[in-house]
Amino acid sequence: MNMVVCIKQVPDSAQIRVHPVTNTIMRQGVPTIINPYDLYALEAALALRDKMGGTVTVLTMGPPMASTALRKALGHGADRAILLSDRFFAGADTLATSYALTAAIRKVGETTPVDIVFTGKQTIDGDTAQVGPGIARRMELNQLTYVSAIPAIDREAGEITVHRRAEGGVQVLKTKLPCLITMLEATNELRRGSMPDMLRAERADIETWNAEAAGVEDIGKCGMKGSPTKVSKVFAPQPRAEKAAMIEGDTAQAKALSALDVLTTADPKLIQVIARQTAAA
Repeated sequence: MNMVVCIKQVPDSAQIRVHPVTNTIMRQGVPTIINPYDLYALEAALALRDKMGGTVTVLTMGPPMASTALRKALGHGADRAILLSDRFFAGADTLATSYALTAAIRKVGETTPVDIVFTGKQTIDGDTAQVGPGIARRMELNQLTYVSAIPAIDREAGEITVHRRAEGGVQVLKTKLPCLITMLEATNELRRGSMPDMLRAERADIETWNAEAAGVEDIGKCGMKGSPTKVSKVFAPQPRAEKAAMIEGDTAQAKALSALDVLTTADPKLIQVIARQTAAA
């Protein structure tokens, strides 16, 4: 099986800074990590390769420093790593990002068709969960989001069965390959890299593609030019001045009454609302 895992090198969320003029995340001088959700996608792909055979290609878009994330992925066992890096990609929103990644995935598939594209459910910097579905739409792939397990693949029938976490339970879905899967967090545990893989990662020459090498047809759809999303304001939430109220009581009923007393003290009109709803019931 030929699998592509889209990963992203993101700023450490504890040290994120925002540019005061452009309202974009300032990445220079900020420690970076692989987006945590993407690690579950990487392990899912590696596990399928171990079971079914094939190759795992990790793909990311970013500045040259993003090669660090790719080396880490190679150290965990990925077979190939590709970095999309071009000034035309700078400032891309999710729409422009999915366009560039789609072009690169198609380029990867020119030699061997791609069976599954993996992504994490979202990234911790943008938090939109839009890039994976955007790639699926552009490539016309069946889309399986919030996947928690992959119990079966039928290569002869070209079908995959997954478990999808949903409100109130788990959905069991079956679809045709190729497809795109966004993996849910806490669904597996990323393996420790073997010594040969880590040595290979350190020696590897990371493939770097510019827009032309990635097969991008329309530069106008990349970077800030191709990004209709405009951030009007970015700000940190103000700390709340009020302190938490202590709910006391020896029984559940006593605690409920104590909580009600605290709420009605903070909002005297609440008791009237409760009375009207009780009367209507």
